[in-house]
Amino acid sequence: MKVLCYGSLNIDFTYEVDHFVQKGETISSQALRTCGGGKGLNQSTALAKAGAEVYHAGCVGEDGRFLLEQMEASGIHTEYVTVLREVRTGNAIIQNDRDGDNCIILYGGANHAITSAQADAVLDAFEAGDFLLLQNEINHLEYIIRKAHEKKLKIILNPSPMDEKILGLPLEMVDYFVLNEIEACQILGCRAETQGEEMAKLLRERFPAAAIVLTLGGDGSVYADREQFFRQPVYRVKAVDTTAAGDTFTGYFIAALLKGLAAAQAMDIAARAAAIAVTRKGASPSVPEWAEAESFLFP
Repeated sequence: MKVLCYGSLNIDFTYEVDHFVQKGETISSQALRTCGGGKGLNQSTALAKAGAEVYHAGCVGEDGRFLLEQMEASGIHTEYVTVLREVRTGNAIIQNDRDGDNCIILYGGANHAITSAQADAVLDAFEAGDFLLLQNEINHLEYIIRKAHEKKLKIILNPSPMDEKILGLPLEMVDYFVLNEIEACQILGCRAETQGEEMAKLLRERFPAAAIVLTLGGDGSVYADREQFFRQPVYRVKAVDTTAAGDTFTGYFIAALLKGLAAAQAMDIAARAAAIAVTRKGASPSVPEWAEAESFLFP
Protein backbone atom coordinates (compact mmCIF):
# COMPACT_ATOMS: atom_id res chain seq x y z
CA MET A 1 0.00 0.00 0.00
CA LYS A 2 1.41 3.38 -1.08
CA VAL A 3 0.64 6.96 -0.14
CA LEU A 4 0.59 9.84 -2.60
CA CYS A 5 0.83 13.38 -1.28
CA TYR A 6 -0.42 15.69 -4.04
CA GLY A 7 0.49 19.03 -2.58
CA SER A 8 2.40 22.26 -2.40
CA LEU A 9 6.14 22.78 -2.64
CA ASN A 10 7.37 26.11 -1.31
CA ILE A 11 10.53 28.00 -0.59
CA ASP A 12 10.08 29.34 2.95
CA PHE A 13 11.61 32.65 4.04
CA THR A 14 11.35 32.72 7.84
CA TYR A 15 12.09 35.97 9.69
CA GLU A 16 12.68 35.85 13.44
CA VAL A 17 11.01 38.91 14.95
CA ASP A 18 10.19 40.25 18.39
CA HIS A 19 6.53 40.69 17.41
CA PHE A 20 4.42 40.50 14.26
CA VAL A 21 4.62 43.62 12.11
CA GLN A 22 1.65 45.97 12.44
CA LYS A 23 -0.03 48.23 9.87
CA GLY A 24 2.31 51.07 8.91
CA GLU A 25 5.17 49.62 10.97
CA THR A 26 8.70 48.72 9.85
CA ILE A 27 10.65 46.33 12.07
CA SER A 28 13.99 44.56 11.91
CA SER A 29 14.39 40.79 12.10
CA GLN A 30 16.98 39.01 14.22
CA ALA A 31 17.57 36.29 11.60
CA LEU A 32 16.43 34.93 8.24
CA ARG A 33 16.22 31.23 7.38
CA THR A 34 15.53 29.90 3.89
CA CYS A 35 14.41 26.29 3.52
CA GLY A 36 11.90 23.99 1.86
CA GLY A 37 8.29 24.16 3.00
CA GLY A 38 4.67 24.14 1.93
CA LYS A 39 2.06 21.97 3.58
CA GLY A 40 2.53 19.31 0.93
CA LEU A 41 6.28 19.05 1.33
CA ASN A 42 6.03 19.18 5.12
CA GLN A 43 3.46 16.38 5.23
CA SER A 44 5.43 14.25 2.77
CA THR A 45 8.50 14.73 4.96
CA ALA A 46 6.54 13.67 8.05
CA LEU A 47 5.27 10.58 6.23
CA ALA A 48 8.77 9.63 5.10
CA LYS A 49 10.37 10.20 8.50
CA ALA A 50 7.61 8.08 10.01
CA GLY A 51 8.58 5.23 7.70
CA ALA A 52 5.91 5.42 5.00
CA GLU A 53 6.58 4.82 1.31
CA VAL A 54 5.52 8.25 0.09
CA TYR A 55 5.29 9.67 -3.41
CA HIS A 56 4.97 13.41 -3.89
CA ALA A 57 3.20 15.06 -6.83
CA GLY A 58 3.11 18.75 -7.66
CA CYS A 59 4.97 21.49 -9.52
CA VAL A 60 8.00 23.69 -8.92
CA GLY A 61 9.82 26.30 -10.97
CA GLU A 62 13.47 26.06 -11.98
CA ASP A 63 14.33 27.90 -8.74
CA GLY A 64 12.87 25.00 -6.75
CA ARG A 65 15.00 22.14 -8.03
CA PHE A 66 16.81 22.02 -4.68
CA LEU A 67 13.48 21.01 -3.09
CA LEU A 68 13.57 17.76 -5.06
CA GLU A 69 17.04 17.03 -3.71
CA GLN A 70 15.84 17.79 -0.19
CA MET A 71 12.86 15.45 -0.54
CA GLU A 72 14.90 12.65 -2.06
CA ALA A 73 17.36 12.93 0.84
CA SER A 74 14.38 12.37 3.17
CA GLY A 75 13.31 9.25 1.26
CA ILE A 76 10.44 10.82 -0.71
CA HIS A 77 9.80 9.66 -4.30
CA THR A 78 9.80 12.75 -6.57
CA GLU A 79 9.19 11.33 -10.05
CA TYR A 80 5.70 12.87 -10.11
CA VAL A 81 6.93 16.43 -9.47
CA THR A 82 6.96 18.57 -12.65
CA VAL A 83 9.59 21.32 -13.08
CA LEU A 84 8.20 24.32 -14.98
CA ARG A 85 10.32 26.93 -16.74
CA GLU A 86 7.78 29.73 -16.99
CA VAL A 87 6.57 29.86 -13.36
CA ARG A 88 8.36 30.54 -10.08
CA THR A 89 8.19 28.06 -7.23
CA GLY A 90 5.59 28.86 -4.59
CA ASN A 91 6.93 30.60 -1.51
CA ALA A 92 5.99 31.71 1.96
CA ILE A 93 6.97 34.76 3.98
CA ILE A 94 6.89 33.64 7.62
CA GLN A 95 7.19 35.78 10.75
CA ASN A 96 8.29 33.74 13.79
CA ASP A 97 7.89 35.73 17.04
CA ARG A 98 9.59 35.35 20.41
CA ASP A 99 6.77 33.10 21.70
CA GLY A 100 7.21 30.66 18.82
CA ASP A 101 4.01 31.70 17.03
CA ASN A 102 3.87 32.39 13.31
CA CYS A 103 2.01 34.40 10.71
CA ILE A 104 2.41 33.51 7.05
CA ILE A 105 1.90 35.06 3.61
CA LEU A 106 1.67 32.53 0.76
CA TYR A 107 2.48 32.97 -2.93
CA GLY A 108 1.08 30.03 -4.90
CA GLY A 109 3.36 30.15 -7.96
CA ALA A 110 3.89 26.73 -9.53
CA ASN A 111 1.55 25.15 -7.00
CA HIS A 112 -1.32 26.63 -9.01
CA ALA A 113 -0.03 25.43 -12.38
CA ILE A 114 -1.14 21.78 -12.09
CA THR A 115 -3.02 20.53 -15.16
CA SER A 116 -5.67 17.83 -15.50
CA ALA A 117 -3.30 15.94 -17.82
CA GLN A 118 -0.65 15.88 -15.10
CA ALA A 119 -3.22 14.72 -12.53
CA ASP A 120 -4.35 11.91 -14.85
CA ALA A 121 -0.80 10.71 -15.42
CA VAL A 122 -0.02 10.75 -11.70
CA LEU A 123 -3.18 9.05 -10.45
CA ASP A 124 -2.97 6.36 -13.12
CA ALA A 125 0.15 5.10 -11.31
CA PHE A 126 -1.86 4.29 -8.16
CA GLU A 127 -4.56 1.76 -7.44
CA ALA A 128 -7.50 0.96 -5.18
CA GLY A 129 -6.56 1.01 -1.50
CA ASP A 130 -3.63 3.40 -1.86
CA PHE A 131 -3.84 6.62 0.16
CA LEU A 132 -4.08 10.13 -1.32
CA LEU A 133 -3.29 13.10 0.92
CA LEU A 134 -4.44 16.58 -0.12
CA GLN A 135 -4.26 20.09 1.31
CA ASN A 136 -5.62 23.41 0.00
CA GLU A 137 -2.46 24.90 -1.49
CA ILE A 138 -2.78 23.56 -5.06
CA ASN A 139 -5.27 24.00 -7.90
CA HIS A 140 -7.48 21.33 -9.52
CA LEU A 141 -8.47 19.83 -6.15
CA GLU A 142 -11.98 18.92 -7.31
CA TYR A 143 -10.68 17.14 -10.39
CA ILE A 144 -8.09 15.23 -8.36
CA ILE A 145 -10.64 14.16 -5.73
CA ARG A 146 -13.16 12.92 -8.30
CA LYS A 147 -10.51 11.03 -10.25
CA ALA A 148 -9.10 9.46 -7.07
CA HIS A 149 -12.59 8.48 -5.90
CA GLU A 150 -13.23 6.72 -9.22
CA LYS A 151 -10.03 4.74 -8.71
CA LYS A 152 -11.09 3.89 -5.11
CA LEU A 153 -8.12 5.55 -3.46
CA LYS A 154 -8.53 6.43 0.23
CA ILE A 155 -8.72 10.23 0.27
CA ILE A 156 -7.41 12.25 3.21
CA LEU A 157 -8.16 15.98 3.16
CA ASN A 158 -6.45 18.59 5.30
CA PRO A 159 -8.52 21.68 4.28
CA SER A 160 -5.81 24.19 5.11
CA PRO A 161 -5.59 27.06 4.46
CA MET A 162 -9.38 27.17 4.60
CA ASP A 163 -11.31 29.24 2.04
CA GLU A 164 -14.55 29.08 0.05
CA LYS A 165 -12.97 26.73 -2.51
CA ILE A 166 -13.18 23.90 0.05
CA LEU A 167 -16.95 24.27 0.36
CA GLY A 168 -17.33 23.62 -3.37
CA LEU A 169 -15.46 20.30 -3.29
CA PRO A 170 -17.20 16.89 -3.29
CA LEU A 171 -16.49 16.42 0.41
CA GLU A 172 -18.70 13.33 0.57
CA MET A 173 -15.90 11.50 -1.30
CA VAL A 174 -13.35 12.15 1.46
CA ASP A 175 -12.43 9.19 3.71
CA TYR A 176 -10.48 11.11 6.39
CA PHE A 177 -10.71 14.75 7.44
CA VAL A 178 -7.75 16.15 9.39
CA LEU A 179 -8.61 19.70 10.40
CA ASN A 180 -8.66 22.26 13.20
CA GLU A 181 -11.58 23.99 14.93
CA ILE A 182 -11.62 27.04 12.66
CA GLU A 183 -11.69 24.89 9.52
CA ALA A 184 -14.36 22.62 11.01
CA CYS A 185 -16.54 25.56 11.97
CA GLN A 186 -16.34 27.02 8.46
CA ILE A 187 -17.25 23.69 6.85
CA LEU A 188 -20.18 23.22 9.23
CA GLY A 189 -21.28 26.85 9.29
CA CYS A 190 -21.63 26.46 13.05
CA ARG A 191 -21.72 29.00 15.87
CA ALA A 192 -18.42 30.35 17.19
CA GLU A 193 -19.20 28.99 20.67
CA THR A 194 -19.49 25.39 19.46
CA GLN A 195 -16.94 23.35 21.40
CA GLY A 196 -14.40 20.85 20.04
CA GLU A 197 -16.10 17.56 20.92
CA GLU A 198 -19.50 18.84 19.82
CA MET A 199 -17.92 19.97 16.55
CA ALA A 200 -16.41 16.52 15.98
CA LYS A 201 -19.84 14.94 16.49
CA LEU A 202 -21.41 17.35 14.01
CA LEU A 203 -18.73 16.50 11.44
CA ARG A 204 -19.36 12.79 11.98
CA GLU A 205 -23.06 13.38 11.36
CA ARG A 206 -22.37 15.43 8.23
CA PHE A 207 -19.88 12.91 6.82
CA PRO A 208 -20.91 9.51 8.24
CA ALA A 209 -18.64 7.52 5.92
CA ALA A 210 -15.52 9.47 6.94
CA ALA A 211 -13.19 9.42 9.93
CA ILE A 212 -12.68 12.78 11.64
CA VAL A 213 -9.42 13.96 13.22
CA LEU A 214 -10.05 17.34 14.86
CA THR A 215 -7.05 19.14 16.35
CA LEU A 216 -7.70 21.47 19.28
CA GLY A 217 -4.34 23.18 19.83
CA GLY A 218 -3.35 23.08 23.48
CA ASP A 219 -6.41 20.94 24.28
CA GLY A 220 -5.18 18.01 22.21
CA SER A 221 -7.30 16.41 19.50
CA VAL A 222 -10.42 14.32 18.94
CA TYR A 223 -10.93 11.24 16.77
CA ALA A 224 -14.39 10.23 15.58
CA ASP A 225 -15.75 7.62 13.18
CA ARG A 226 -18.82 5.38 13.03
CA GLU A 227 -17.47 3.12 15.80
CA GLN A 228 -15.16 5.26 17.97
CA PHE A 229 -15.03 8.65 19.64
CA PHE A 230 -12.14 9.65 21.91
CA ARG A 231 -9.87 12.51 22.88
CA GLN A 232 -6.08 12.51 22.53
CA PRO A 233 -4.27 14.70 25.09
CA VAL A 234 -1.44 17.00 24.06
CA TYR A 235 2.19 16.47 25.10
CA ARG A 236 3.23 19.75 26.71
CA VAL A 237 6.57 21.29 25.72
CA LYS A 238 8.16 24.74 25.36
CA ALA A 239 7.40 25.78 21.78
CA VAL A 240 9.94 27.73 19.75
CA ASP A 241 8.35 27.40 16.28
CA THR A 242 4.88 26.01 15.53
CA THR A 243 5.17 26.18 11.72
CA ALA A 244 4.98 22.46 10.92
CA ALA A 245 3.17 21.11 13.97
CA GLY A 246 -0.08 20.34 12.17
CA ASP A 247 1.71 18.90 9.15
CA THR A 248 3.80 16.65 11.36
CA PHE A 249 0.66 15.44 13.13
CA THR A 250 -1.06 14.71 9.81
CA GLY A 251 1.88 12.84 8.28
CA TYR A 252 2.46 10.73 11.36
CA PHE A 253 -1.21 9.86 11.77
CA ILE A 254 -1.41 8.53 8.20
CA ALA A 255 1.93 6.72 8.42
CA ALA A 256 0.75 4.97 11.59
CA LEU A 257 -2.43 3.78 9.83
CA LEU A 258 -0.30 2.44 6.98
CA LYS A 259 1.75 0.50 9.53
CA GLY A 260 -1.48 -1.14 10.72
CA LEU A 261 -1.78 0.73 14.02
CA ALA A 262 -5.19 1.32 15.54
CA ALA A 263 -6.63 4.83 15.49
CA ALA A 264 -5.79 5.42 19.17
CA GLN A 265 -2.15 4.46 18.63
CA ALA A 266 -1.98 6.58 15.48
CA MET A 267 -3.34 9.62 17.33
CA ASP A 268 -0.84 9.17 20.15
CA ILE A 269 2.28 8.88 17.98
CA ALA A 270 1.06 11.86 15.92
CA ALA A 271 0.69 13.95 19.08
CA ARG A 272 4.17 12.93 20.23
CA ALA A 273 5.77 13.83 16.89
CA ALA A 274 3.99 17.20 16.69
CA ALA A 275 5.13 18.09 20.20
CA ILE A 276 8.75 17.38 19.30
CA ALA A 277 8.45 19.42 16.08
CA VAL A 278 7.45 22.63 17.88
CA THR A 279 10.60 22.52 20.01
CA ARG A 280 12.70 23.05 16.85
CA LYS A 281 13.00 25.85 14.32
CA GLY A 282 11.97 25.44 10.71
CA ALA A 283 9.22 23.53 8.95
CA SER A 284 10.27 20.21 7.42
CA PRO A 285 13.66 20.21 9.26
CA SER A 286 11.79 20.08 12.59
CA VAL A 287 10.03 16.76 11.89
CA PRO A 288 11.42 13.92 14.07
CA GLU A 289 12.21 10.36 13.01
CA TRP A 290 9.76 7.62 14.07
CA ALA A 291 12.13 6.05 16.64
CA GLU A 292 12.58 9.40 18.37
CA ALA A 293 8.84 10.14 18.46
CA GLU A 294 8.19 6.66 19.87
CA SER A 295 10.81 6.86 22.64
CA PHE A 296 11.00 10.58 23.49
CA LEU A 297 10.69 11.32 27.21
CA PHE A 298 8.45 14.35 27.72
CA PRO A 299 8.76 16.51 30.84
